[in-house]
Amino acid sequence: MFTGSIPALVTPFTAGEVDHAALRDLVDWQIAEGSGALVPCGTTGEVPTLSADEHAAVVRTTVETANGRVPVIAGCGSYTTAASLRMMKAAKDAGADAALVVVPYYNKPSQAGMLAHYRHLAEEGGLPIVVYNVPSRTVADISVETLGELAKLPGIVGIKDATGNLARVTAQRLACGEDFCQLSGNDDMALGFNAMGGVGCISVTANVAPRLCADFQRATMERDWDEALRLQDRLFALHTAMFADSSPGPAKYALGRVRPGFPQELRLPLIPASEAARAAVDDALKVAGLA
Repeated sequence: MFTGSIPALVTPFTAGEVDHAALRDLVDWQIAEGSGALVPCGTTGEVPTLSADEHAAVVRTTVETANGRVPVIAGCGSYTTAASLRMMKAAKDAGADAALVVVPYYNKPSQAGMLAHYRHLAEEGGLPIVVYNVPSRTVADISVETLGELAKLPGIVGIKDATGNLARVTAQRLACGEDFCQLSGNDDMALGFNAMGGVGCISVTANVAPRLCADFQRATMERDWDEALRLQDRLFALHTAMFADSSPGPAKYALGRVRPGFPQELRLPLIPASEAARAAVDDALKVAGLA
């Protein structure tokens, strides 16, 4: 299953268009630096700003560039089941290994509605599903009990947990079984998350510091907690700086620092990182030894 440091890839734009050459370069670098899988078209990839054709093309470029070296988990979430299903089918056609499907947002579905949503996608989508629970963005929270029911379906294989509640890791392990793949959605909590039974992190920081994030994840898997804590302390300021302004503004600015020439463009309503956020990134890069 999916383990280790898994970057939620930014989507590079140049002159308003997806820059596929920059995306291929980013994918190659991420794999060379030790990332365990890749997530195109997630929140960090500015997925709400992508057209359906752009979404499919970004997934296809990622899959083709990865070329089987690491799994590709394509972001396929929407606030409607029908739209999520279309994304899943397009991702499957592109060769993705799995789909990351966020809890439906805006509609505030009931637990029964979430169960029906994911069951339908598992039956019809043709890809293994990693549930993405991020209540701060969706205003809906899939319960441990509902997730336990979903884990009984062969098509639901794991969760990206961005609730910020570490107790969920144990509760979900008990409800879903030890083989259910639990991935942290919060870089700053990944140490505690893995200590409690997690197996990796879908990471924003890994865009910028893929080797350090991969080394950190490896240390936790080897139960080398002293090394993991050392790397956690080295990365912590960078984890914080990634959200010093609306993501992925700080991440794209940081990438421009560590990968000179990387495109800095964002799509409205997102705008470039503020001066204060850039200063926080600059300081964090120094602490991490990357600048």
